[in-house]
Parts: sequence; C-alpha cells; structure tokens
Amino acid sequence: MVLFVDDDPAVCLMQAIYLKALGCQVFTAHDGPSALEHASALLPDVIVMDLEIPRLDGYEAIRRLNESNPTRRIPVVAITEDPNSRSRAFEAGCTAYLTKPCTPQVVWAQICALLRLPESRAIRPIQGDRPEQG
Repeated sequence: MVLFVDDDPAVCLMQAIYLKALGCQVFTAHDGPSALEHASALLPDVIVMDLEIPRLDGYEAIRRLNESNPTRRIPVVAITEDPNSRSRAFEAGCTAYLTKPCTPQVVWAQICALLRLPESRAIRPIQGDRPEQG
C-alpha cells in the first residue's frame, strides 16, 4: 500500500493511476495533518511525501511519523522542487529524496528500492478501481 501526499490533486491522480496500474493500493492526502492521519490509520508500506504541503509541511510531518511508534518504520520518499533541501529532508528523517518534476516511473523505481529493505512488507494487492482520496 502506498500513501502519496501532494497538495496538487492532479499530481496525486497521475501518480496513483500509474501505481495502481502496477498493482498497488494507493491512498492520497493533500496536507500534513491528513497525511499523518492516513499513515496512522492505514500503516502503508511506503509514503511518498511532497515537502511543500499546507497546514503542516512535509518536514514536520516526517518528523512526527518518525516519533510515532506505529509509523516510525514506514519508509518515506521526500519529493520537492527545491534541490537545496536534501540535507534538511534527511535531517527530518526521510528515507529517500527525489526532486520534482519526477515521473511516476522514477517514483516507482524508488519505491521498489525501498521495499527491498529486510524489514519491508510486500505491497498489498489493490481493491476497487479508483485511488482512495483522503
């Protein structure tokens, strides 16, 4: 299961359609608080998070995910347009870092690399036809 977090619904939809076509169950969130809520409730296999999201930025959301027992082991791919935020993203606790624009293929490659970690779970099969919205 993938939780994709971006404040642009079109980006979420594009990424979700691609990931679903590969057999992923995908949930989306558009701001920091809903990302934290979904992560705690769903315990996805991986989270892909834009760092520039409203209400609670991605840096703080990642910090909070890492402070919470249920979510601290979930790998987080940080995505941002700012190529100079790499060190700040890793300090916040992300597992991987990509700069925008990034294609769904690049996101998928990073997800695959992370899920090969020894403690990762396999992606669960999809249910339904459309990405779930949060």
